[in-house]
Amino acid sequence: MSTEDARRRWEMENNIQTISTATPAVVSVANPAVATSDAPDDGIYKYDNAAVTAQINAKPWARDPHYFKQVKMSAIALLKMVMHARAGGTIEVMGLMLGKVQGNTMIVMDSFALPVEGTETRVNAGFAANEYMVDYINVIHQVGRMENAIGWYHSHPGYGCWLSGIDVSTQLTYQQYQEPWLAVVVDPTRTISAGKVEIGAFRTYPSDYKAPDEGPSQYQSIPLAKIEDFGVHCKAYYPVPIQYFKSSLDSHLLDLLWHKYWVSTLSSSSILTNATYISGQLADLADKLEQAEIQINQGRHHPMLHGPTAASMPGADTKTKKEDSQLGKLTKDCAKTAIEHVNGIMSQIMKDMLFNPTTAISTTTTASTTTASSAAIQRL
Repeated sequence: MSTEDARRRWEMENNIQTISTATPAVVSVANPAVATSDAPDDGIYKYDNAAVTAQINAKPWARDPHYFKQVKMSAIALLKMVMHARAGGTIEVMGLMLGKVQGNTMIVMDSFALPVEGTETRVNAGFAANEYMVDYINVIHQVGRMENAIGWYHSHPGYGCWLSGIDVSTQLTYQQYQEPWLAVVVDPTRTISAGKVEIGAFRTYPSDYKAPDEGPSQYQSIPLAKIEDFGVHCKAYYPVPIQYFKSSLDSHLLDLLWHKYWVSTLSSSSILTNATYISGQLADLADKLEQAEIQINQGRHHPMLHGPTAASMPGADTKTKKEDSQLGKLTKDCAKTAIEHVNGIMSQIMKDMLFNPTTAISTTTTASTTTASSAAIQRL
């Protein structure tokens, strides 16, 4: 697989749309007389200072906590964030995003890293980072880049894309004084394992707002040690869907960035690089299974949940559904871990076939077996 083929696959898996000066219109089914287009056009690169200033002064998001419905992010900003998060390893890193607002859409045009020292569980911007932030924005304004800071991003190495209690507090503070503001979380470890960027964009609710009583729109695996923090604050924010774009003018910059990204990916094995993460996943799954088994056994041996009246007791059906839901989530987690591990093995086999042709015969047999195993797991 060439570098270009790998980049095209990355763009396809992350659904990155290419925009041009002449974006074809799509005729609306509801009203054929109205032509619309789902893909962004080149006007996204133009900065209308008067329109942006007018919207910031109007502050429509202050009247509607769900005002922002979408994030449009450039492929260059996405790749720079992933590379920065990947370079941090198991340590959380932090950066800033540049962009603008256009109606109820937040547009991220670029991103840059901040000189922040993080730990494995938290990252905060100090005085030096804030000073660096101001100097950077002043410099880009001097060269004609008029975008302002529109949000911050940080990494969650190995434990998913969501906001912790500290993240919620940080984002809430930014939204009070720096609106409009967006929080983005990248998981570089799961990105390497899954082969697709694990990323999420979020906005927090005002402190006096009561969030709707609904579950997360999409299930994600949370480590047992983080479940409590996730559960306590999951109603304090909402996810914003992300759409990615690039233009033909971005190709050269993407080539330069991708060369570095491709080399680091080619020279590393997800199985070896993420060995600690995989071991941690297996240990976490074992703990979750043990916890689920204890809860189920407690329910079975409960004296009030047996006998002819057990089924009619209030809460008995709810408890059973909760246990089934918990086991269903564990099944998804186990299947996801197995698929990622099989994909890592397949990737290693492909590299072996490319760079060690003498072992191609035995490797082909192994690859066929691995592919069959992967298909069986996906059917679970």
